Order: sequence, then C-alpha cells, then structure tokens
Amino acid sequence: MSAPEPRPKALGSRWAIWLPLAVFVLLAALIAWGLANPGSTEVESRMIGQPLPAMDLPAATEGRPTVELPGSAGQGPRLLNVWASWCVPCVVEAPVLDALAGQGVTIDGVAIRDKEEDIAEFLQRHGNPYRAIARDDVSALQLAIGSSGVPETFVIDADGMIRYQHLGPIMERDVPQILSQLRAAEQPL
Repeated sequence: MSAPEPRPKALGSRWAIWLPLAVFVLLAALIAWGLANPGSTEVESRMIGQPLPAMDLPAATEGRPTVELPGSAGQGPRLLNVWASWCVPCVVEAPVLDALAGQGVTIDGVAIRDKEEDIAEFLQRHGNPYRAIARDDVSALQLAIGSSGVPETFVIDADGMIRYQHLGPIMERDVPQILSQLRAAEQPL
C-alpha cells in the first residue's frame, strides 16, 4: 500500500487565508485616513444672517430688566448668551464673560429652563456680566435661533441680526474671535 498523494490545494483557499488580513489592513487604512483628515467641526446655525425673532420673555429675576427681542436697534453690537444655572460649562465661562463685560462688551443673557432662585444664586456666586436677563422656560428662543445646548453665544448686530454663533463656553482662547466678530458686526451686511 502506498502513501496517499497530497491533494493540490485549490487556488481560492490560499487567498481565503489572507482575506481577514486584507480586510484588517483596509479598515486600518480608512481609520488612519479619517483621523488624519477630520471633517469640519464648525456647526453654523441656519439663523446666521437672520433677524432675532420677536419674543416676549419674562425677566429672569425680579427687579432686573428682561432682554428685549429683537432689541438693540440703534445700539451697538452685543452678545446674546444662552445659559443656565444648572450648566457646569456655564460656571467655567462666567469669569470670561465678566472680563468681556469689564471691557465694555454688552452681554444679554437668556436662562434656559431655569428657576428664578437658582438664577439669582448663580449670579451671586459667579458674577453678573449681563445688561439684561430673560428666562426661557420652554426653550422657545433657544429653538428659534438654532441653539442646541448651553452655553451658546450669539453676536447680534445693531439691527438685531444674528451675525455669529459660538458653541460651548467662551474660553480665554475664544476672546479674540468674539471681539473680532463684534467688530465685524459693526459693519452693515
């Protein structure tokens, strides 16, 4: 009896061995390309270049003025900061807003889904950079201006047009951009 002759391997089975490695290399290459070429992280509200909607929001705390919407006609550009006392990044942003207000920047605030007593406590603890503060209990303004979270800040020109949107807390590194956008908002569209 003789030894069985080895059967020739099919050409397809040899390539099948390398298929998982080829898939892995392809996926690794796609992931590496995606990490090296990230997409834009800028999110722009569809409301940029649009007027602030007219709304009648109550004052955030008793004895303080509310925000006039659209308001600021005949006045210079301003910031409209959407925030909340329950928002941790708003605590981080508070000293930067105070510094901007100290430089003469007009800042209006709209507290989202907040309580009057919590707003007052936040302002007492972290400062009050606002010329006026309104309370938006149902996020009506927030939705109308394309804001998706807190804090967010909008540059509003003297005609009540939204000129720029800043997502997240304004940090020291963002101040030059914010001031640049305020200067740009002094020019008519």
